[in-house]
Amino acid sequence: MNGNEKNWLLAQRAQRCVERLSKHRFNAVYLATSRDVAERVTPLLDAAATVGFGGSDTVHSLGLHTLAESMGKTVYDHNRPGLSFEETLAFRREQQHCDLFFTSANAISETGEIVNVDGIGNRTNAMSFGPGHVVVVAGYNKIVSDVPAALRRIREVAAPMRAKSLGVDTPCAVTGVCSDCNAPMRICNITAILHRKPMLTDMTVLIVGEELGY
Repeated sequence: MNGNEKNWLLAQRAQRCVERLSKHRFNAVYLATSRDVAERVTPLLDAAATVGFGGSDTVHSLGLHTLAESMGKTVYDHNRPGLSFEETLAFRREQQHCDLFFTSANAISETGEIVNVDGIGNRTNAMSFGPGHVVVVAGYNKIVSDVPAALRRIREVAAPMRAKSLGVDTPCAVTGVCSDCNAPMRICNITAILHRKPMLTDMTVLIVGEELGY
């Protein structure tokens, strides 16, 4: 497939996803490249004093935590190197009521749902209620047709890759195949599906026309 036609096709799919998310009351926007993300979120950062990050490889790769720190914000990033367990736990708790919370999604459906599977729950909890504003940033690779396809993508793609990146002791981190395990370090303990925008949570969804994250 020619690169131009592929990009066009992916952009069309992303636009359909944005349209359906908008009908579900999310403030959904399509951005052609990841370079556009910082400009889009800067006004939200200007208005925030405290900023939380939900352990997203996508958000981390975009350097949004560095941007927030450079703007003098109090940042709750539990993946910051050198933190003790107690400090990471405190940061996860602070994320629940920060002014602005950044995360990604494991999958977003063309039918307008945002689907996440979590191990601890700080991300899925903060996405639905607590922070003043939630920003979800997702590459086009996270887009799937519907909720069943989203759950399948998480099981077959996102979860094994994330487990591998975290170095956790789970079967999928070794085999790349979900065995619906009972491992103590299992990262798939909580499934959250946002069918519509939560009533008391302002939420912006940025769909980026690039492959980002797992």
